[in-house]
Amino acid sequence: MNNSQTLTLLKKKYTFNILDSIETEIEVAANPFDIPIEELFTMAARINKKRSFLFVSKVLGKHLPIFPNKGLLTAALLAARYVETIKGLDCIEKESLLSTFHGSGSFTAHAFIPTNINPVIIGFAETATALGHAFFDCFQAAEYFHTTREELMNENPEITFEEEHSHATSHRCYIPVNMIQNEREIILVDDEMTTGKTALNIIQSIHAKFPRREYTVVSILDWRSHEHKQKFSQLEQLLGIKIHVVSLLSGTVQVRQIKEIEKQSEKNESHDLWEPEVEIVQLSSFFTATGFFSANLENKAGFIGGTGRFGLQSIENFSLHKRVSASGAFLKEKRSGEKTLCLGTGEFMYLPMKIASEMGSGVFYQSTTRSPIYIENKQGYGARFGMNFPNPEDYVVSHFVYNIPPGHYDELFIFFEREVELEKLEPMLKELGKAAIKSIKIVFFSKVRGE
Repeated sequence: MNNSQTLTLLKKKYTFNILDSIETEIEVAANPFDIPIEELFTMAARINKKRSFLFVSKVLGKHLPIFPNKGLLTAALLAARYVETIKGLDCIEKESLLSTFHGSGSFTAHAFIPTNINPVIIGFAETATALGHAFFDCFQAAEYFHTTREELMNENPEITFEEEHSHATSHRCYIPVNMIQNEREIILVDDEMTTGKTALNIIQSIHAKFPRREYTVVSILDWRSHEHKQKFSQLEQLLGIKIHVVSLLSGTVQVRQIKEIEKQSEKNESHDLWEPEVEIVQLSSFFTATGFFSANLENKAGFIGGTGRFGLQSIENFSLHKRVSASGAFLKEKRSGEKTLCLGTGEFMYLPMKIASEMGSGVFYQSTTRSPIYIENKQGYGARFGMNFPNPEDYVVSHFVYNIPPGHYDELFIFFEREVELEKLEPMLKELGKAAIKSIKIVFFSKVRGE
């Protein structure tokens, strides 16, 4: 077939042909909410020798633009699934969540999981930081933090672990020790599991220092094979623990490399660079600096609270949501276009997504990423357009942004947790010139020290 990607349905089996080079056969075993798989993901080819393929989520807000409420709803559906399957409770919100997910009704996030369920929730950087945080929003009495690839000045992480197949492998957890020095259930939140090895790595890291009896792994997609599920059972027996698994879609995936992927040219990219109007917007009056700083001395602005990187309690959500709503109203007044893209950066996903949901109609959300993907402008393929630039907050790290067609948006809001020097924005702005967007607003959440 000549298409870069085709989808063939045979009962519960689906075959994706990725760039005529990688064939992935998926067999769906469970789809408890009957969500069509084409609403959850498409596929792309990774530039990564450790894993050649990528599930490109249509609900996460990472590589593909989404309505921001779609990402928040997906997390709430996972929370409903958790309550029903792990805790054995009826979730009266489930039907309204599903109805809104499929396009009818309005969505207002609220904590529907009662106080007697009080886990510690961990979101995986960088892709699942927003998913994990939005999942945490559904609890009345939980605590949350997300792993990070950041190294902090004069700080040692309580936990570290590796994600072998990732483009950036090392995860760190900078949290108060009392948040994890207990016997409460730990819930790990990720966007998809192919082998589950990342989850097992962090469970072993936690259990070595802070043992407990119960863990739950929550993921939109679960593609573990029988052998990979056996590894979960083996670890349960070895450590004397219980590991629950919750997902919206589960099954198996078989991958066959048909041929090497040819190096993609830039034939799909526009070379007519647009000179947008650029405006700097400060949200530092809405959010509180933490006093934590990057070990990268070039970045002099501190990290903020409210992201989950340093731990959050459910009791803090009311205040955080008020600040989000105020920020959203403030930025809504600064909109000048009818079709607006809000762009989170790297791990900084939840607050931008949540604020985007408060900015009115015609607003889409996605994020930059560390993941290099092959670009091909073919219908259905997961990365039809792409740009690459050094991360303005840390020039050592390359960032990518995908699926912004030239001329598609009127304006762009780019959210940075930390203020950076204007000259460090120039490579990014030059690349974004290919998107032919009239207006770009750079939004900073914390100021450089002394300002």
